[in-house]
Amino acid sequence: MDSIAILTDIARRPGDSAEMLREQLTPQLLNSHPHHDNSVAWLLWHAAREIDVQLAALSGGEPVWSAAGFAVRFGLDVAPEDIGYGHTPKQARAIIVDDPGLLLEHLTAVIDAQVSFIETLSEADLSRIVDDQWDPPVTLGVRLVSMSADALEHVAQAAYVAGIGEHGFEPR
Repeated sequence: MDSIAILTDIARRPGDSAEMLREQLTPQLLNSHPHHDNSVAWLLWHAAREIDVQLAALSGGEPVWSAAGFAVRFGLDVAPEDIGYGHTPKQARAIIVDDPGLLLEHLTAVIDAQVSFIETLSEADLSRIVDDQWDPPVTLGVRLVSMSADALEHVAQAAYVAGIGEHGFEPR
């Protein structure tokens, strides 16, 4: 297996994991805050947005958020570049989404765009420095892994909340 195939595989995993939650994602669960200001809706929205904004910067393309009309469909009062990073508790709690299908559709669309971008790359492209603010500088390959890893972490947090909901947690 080559690097491009590995990156494609890891890119798809957040969407696959999120899709397994579909039947548990009620509006009540999506917008509950069991132990944190970040709800399940916020976690899934953020997982997609962080990939989308970083992918647009890497590819030079327009974010899926605006290009595919998700900004309008979600109807959230957020800036075009907002991904949730650094949200205050009030901002995080303002991310309210009752439609699990919309959240999953958005994540799938963003991942599809990521996979399409990855499939245009060569092994040599992966060594290109994309961020020299770190030591060592961040390569394109490392950035693609970190985008997927971050999304996987947030989807896993959503799965944890959904799982405790099945075992006695009362969403609020």
